[in-house]
Amino acid sequence: LVQSGNQKYGRNGQQLSVLHCLINLYHKYSTCSTLKMQCHAQTSKAVLDRYMSLPQGTRVQATYIWIDGTGEGLRSKTKTLEGKPGKMEDLPIWNYDGSSCHQAEGSNSDTYLHPVKMYPCPFRKGDNVLVLCEAYKYNKEPTKTNKRKDCLAVMEKAKEHKPWFGIEQEYTFLDQDGHPFGWPKNGFPGPQGPYYCAVGASRVYGRDIVEAHYRCCLYAGIKISGTNAEVMPAQWEFQVGPTEGIDMGDDLWVARYIMERVAEDFGVVVSLDPKPMVGDWNGAGAHCNFSTKAMREVGGMKHIEAAIEKLSKNHDSHIKAYDPNEGKDNERRLTGAHETSSILDFSSGVANRGASIRIPREVSAQGYGYLEDRRPSSNCDPYSVTMVIVKTTCLGD
Repeated sequence: LVQSGNQKYGRNGQQLSVLHCLINLYHKYSTCSTLKMQCHAQTSKAVLDRYMSLPQGTRVQATYIWIDGTGEGLRSKTKTLEGKPGKMEDLPIWNYDGSSCHQAEGSNSDTYLHPVKMYPCPFRKGDNVLVLCEAYKYNKEPTKTNKRKDCLAVMEKAKEHKPWFGIEQEYTFLDQDGHPFGWPKNGFPGPQGPYYCAVGASRVYGRDIVEAHYRCCLYAGIKISGTNAEVMPAQWEFQVGPTEGIDMGDDLWVARYIMERVAEDFGVVVSLDPKPMVGDWNGAGAHCNFSTKAMREVGGMKHIEAAIEKLSKNHDSHIKAYDPNEGKDNERRLTGAHETSSILDFSSGVANRGASIRIPREVSAQGYGYLEDRRPSSNCDPYSVTMVIVKTTCLGD
């Protein structure tokens, strides 16, 4: 800027107000601060490796993982054990500050972690473990977002039906500024079409993270069954299953934790928002494939059709269970467009990706198999989803 008398002029000779100048300066320096913050938030993994290669002796690090009070966020902290745990009873109950996780008041904040499932740790490796936990309040009651306890009880009641599940977890990569990973900063990528299951640097963003996550899940013993790039650029999907009963929720939550940890190493944000970008872009779901023993046997189509009939009569209660905000998140996604059904109506059909329930064409042809419930949102609690499906179709609740 050049000052002339009491006026300030830009290079183009236009008069600029003092306020305009201050706004420009604010944007300039706030942008610099943001870039510095993001730069400082990333550390050298090569340096870390020097320390992680040190022997740790016979003691073991156990990472306790739990669901926080939002019903979709994950928390973790690490405990040292004197030796390798061989069974769940070797893992002690631990506690944490529930007031910092939206689960307790500060005046009575102790909240308790009860270990329920153990996995080999793909980050520290060796005898170190990841420990999935249920959260309990001071009075030994489960926290509001501990849906696992009730889910386990339902699965026990329905175990004669042998319910199998496979969930297709969609998610979106973001830069740390909240912009979709790989998208132009001042515009948009080309329209949807070339990105689904694509290859090539102009169509695929973040494959390194996906490959790292896949290998970590295999190492941890999670029953991950596949992955693919999705319809919107920077959006991906991984599938977990088939698993039986409570294992579906356990494996998916730990797979989500692993995804967050892997993406953290790459400096990338993982979003489970069911509609991360407004406009002509696909949302993100967690389609749930479901079957019982009777559905998987010859003649099972009549049992699939009976289950769909029961689901049709309980549409509203399922919508409330299919995202952590009782349908509010899914309202933005289930519009009847972008391969979704309307949140207001129940529908079903063979090979129809615009229906609430899809019957795969091969299932229809052979007369047995499974159904796909396409309504659950990407940020759903898999314990809630699998529990309500079993209650409706197997227990008649």
